[in-house]
Amino acid sequence: QVQLVESGGGLVQAGGSLNLSCAASGRYVRTISNNAMGWFRQSPGKEREFVAGISWKGSDTQYGDSVKGRFTISRDNAKNTVYLQMTHLDPEVTAVYYCAAGRSSSAVVRSTVHYWGQGTQVPVSS
Repeated sequence: QVQLVESGGGLVQAGGSLNLSCAASGRYVRTISNNAMGWFRQSPGKEREFVAGISWKGSDTQYGDSVKGRFTISRDNAKNTVYLQMTHLDPEVTAVYYCAAGRSSSAVVRSTVHYWGQGTQVPVSS
């Protein structure tokens, strides 16, 4: 199995920044080392939505329209860790943020996510 553990969440004021991390571990962690990774988020009463994704080499990144220019995804394959830098936060981004391991090397698609993390809460106060 593979475990994805998010960290870095917590209360932040509007306009502030936050850095999330997701560390992958487990007996089969190597099975996802060549896979794309990503972040999704889910607010109460809403569907889980795509936030950002990164290819296995880190050369290609994708972002949801609402976070372009404010969020940056990166990864360190030597550490089996993916990061999400979030800036200029506003209350609308309040959600539980989930790390995800995709099944392809290039992109993460919600319907085919291989592994999910447990999520970390990011409440943004106004």
